[in-house]
Amino acid sequence: MAATPQRRRVLVVSNDVVGRSMAGPGIRYYHFARELARHHEVTLAVPQPVDIELDGIQTVVWRGLRTPELKRLCEGFDALVAQQLPPRVMRHLARTRVRAVYDLYDPYLLENLGFYAARERGDGVERLEHRSGGLLQEIALATGDAFVCASERQRDLWLGMLGVLDRIDLDRYAGDEQLRGLVDVVPFGLDPEPPRAAAGALKGVVPGIAAGDRVLLWGGGVWNWLDPLTPIRAVGRLAERRDDVKLYFLGLRHPNPDVAEMAMAQRAVDLAQELGLRDRHVFFNFGWVPYAERHGYLLDADLGVSAHLDTVEARFAFRTRIVDYFWAGLPVVATRGDALAELVEERGLGRALEFGDVDGWAAAIEGLLDDAEAHARARAELARVREQFAWPRLVERLAALVEAPPGRRAPRRADALVLRHLWLYGRMFQRRAGTRSVLEHAALAVLIKAGLVDPSPGARSRWRLGGRRPPDGRR
Repeated sequence: MAATPQRRRVLVVSNDVVGRSMAGPGIRYYHFARELARHHEVTLAVPQPVDIELDGIQTVVWRGLRTPELKRLCEGFDALVAQQLPPRVMRHLARTRVRAVYDLYDPYLLENLGFYAARERGDGVERLEHRSGGLLQEIALATGDAFVCASERQRDLWLGMLGVLDRIDLDRYAGDEQLRGLVDVVPFGLDPEPPRAAAGALKGVVPGIAAGDRVLLWGGGVWNWLDPLTPIRAVGRLAERRDDVKLYFLGLRHPNPDVAEMAMAQRAVDLAQELGLRDRHVFFNFGWVPYAERHGYLLDADLGVSAHLDTVEARFAFRTRIVDYFWAGLPVVATRGDALAELVEERGLGRALEFGDVDGWAAAIEGLLDDAEAHARARAELARVREQFAWPRLVERLAALVEAPPGRRAPRRADALVLRHLWLYGRMFQRRAGTRSVLEHAALAVLIKAGLVDPSPGARSRWRLGGRRPPDGRR
């Protein structure tokens, strides 16, 4: 019989909204907190107040906290789990007994190439912001005790970066030949109980979708590195000979107002309008479905779709919307190239197509919809696959990393990375606000430190670097 782990104080830090409406990061940290709270004393740090019940979990709002305040908050725990923290906080924690486990399931540097390339204005700010975000993950790699990611393919990427940062050596190998104690795989998960809904949310409910129609569900946001255009065109091909195939986009507006809008979302709407499909065969929810209500849409669909562009992002992506399809037993039609599309193909969970293959998409959609036997086989296999993605099972790996003692870290390497990040941040601020604002901002920081200016978030808000952050596209 396994020994009960020693109860620890654990801080789980979500960089995104946790509540009724939430996207991938919020969902992930909501479940991390819930599962870790079964054996530990958990506090969930969030950017804004939580509007749902979290039994047995305390919450704290981190937005507005100054660096010293955030340091003190983190020091009150035995361990923490976060995607990243401010650079100086990560460097500071590397010199404490707080065990830091950083979550690298979003390879920022690769994912956001598409976001910043689409927004580049010629002043270099996008390049600086992109590099600054990548440096945050490098600082996490240099200072963390352990790391988790979403797939074995991602793990290969992070092991390579850890090697460059001198985090892999003979001493570590001697006690952990697979290096799972350094970086392990904790994919995006699903509820162990299959979804149930009292009533459907699409068929016979959404104007234009009849009770007998066959519905394809795009179960997440529309980001610049995704490809909603190919499924829309495929549905357009099918619409030429049948009127019962409908495509529904579950959400276009991210629930976090700090997240920038995506150009690809507008391109999808424009294409549907241009082809005469909008509100006839292609439907858009311009809001965001609350997390607890998504099962009604999933259970009312016949297929789940996921398509992406032919970019390096796809190589290391983990499309969490596909995990929701697994949860609901929805056969999947997806673009080849990412880890979950490979699983779909290997296990017969649907169809995987080449990028941009409109004819192939149309044939795959029609084949799965009309071949009852193939549809049933996929659903039966989905029921078996679903078990391996249950949140309680996945978070066991994270718990093992949280419960281990702090190890050796590399704060010296982190010093140079932190200085580089601060330099890039200063350049971004100067280009956005001008040299005068940089000097005023520096003067304000000195006055706050001297106790001569109100340091409250409201008083400081006008000095914060403007602009919206890119989304975490894992959903």
